[in-house]
Amino acid sequence: MKRLTVIFSLILMIVSVNAKTLIVYYSFSNNIHRVVTELQTQIQADILRIEPQEKGLDYAANNYAIGSALISDIRQNPNSESSYPAIDPVNVNLSEYDMIIVAAPLWWSNMAAPLQTFLFRYGSQMENKNIAMIVSSASSGISGVVGDAKRLIPNGNFLEPNLWIRSSQVSNSRNLISTWLQSIDYDNITSTTLIDKTTDISDIDIVVNVDEINIIGEFDSVSIYNIEGNKLLETNDNIIKTTNIIHGIYIAYFHKNGYQISKKFQIVAK
Repeated sequence: MKRLTVIFSLILMIVSVNAKTLIVYYSFSNNIHRVVTELQTQIQADILRIEPQEKGLDYAANNYAIGSALISDIRQNPNSESSYPAIDPVNVNLSEYDMIIVAAPLWWSNMAAPLQTFLFRYGSQMENKNIAMIVSSASSGISGVVGDAKRLIPNGNFLEPNLWIRSSQVSNSRNLISTWLQSIDYDNITSTTLIDKTTDISDIDIVVNVDEINIIGEFDSVSIYNIEGNKLLETNDNIIKTTNIIHGIYIAYFHKNGYQISKKFQIVAK
């Protein structure tokens, strides 16, 4: 197979501890969902969306009467599981994560009830983990939502500042999120530099041919992102077909035994 000209360079000549992030969120009006979607373009994280078990409820009807009643039940007896609305089962192993970003809408000065249910059940498993908060609301302050999170995750390491995105700002949240990630020192918190000669992940090479990418070396998985930060695919194969990938510059994140390394490469026009 004819080989094309390839430009690839090592972005990080280091191996770093893979500090995993989980974004857990609930969204009724989809404002938080849109914020989380934007956040995904700026960081690597697993996503867990919480859904209420009872479907089809219009929480906004009658001035959020249903949501208000759910919040009232929690306020009256916050230590009883029966006070929290049922949610769909979740499959998550929190021991895998070092940072958890909790993204929540504000309901009547408190965190949306379905997300409170999740934290009531799992908050104790977040002990000593870094916790970051994103809150969406129309106008009210977010202190009640943050207070709920600290009550439900009593031993979490809460990072400051919290990110408050008003409903009117959701469509332009990119810069707000970027500035916030810098303010909580996200990159440094989630990546501890460590040179480790016991892993050979740094020996990986990328060769781009006419119809495929050949990866030389051993790894557990690789994620391919475009230069805008959008994830295209994740695989553990050493050969990746490029039929549906347009020409341009891409970044490959390789994972092996809890370590990560990234490389940049280019696919040229065919």
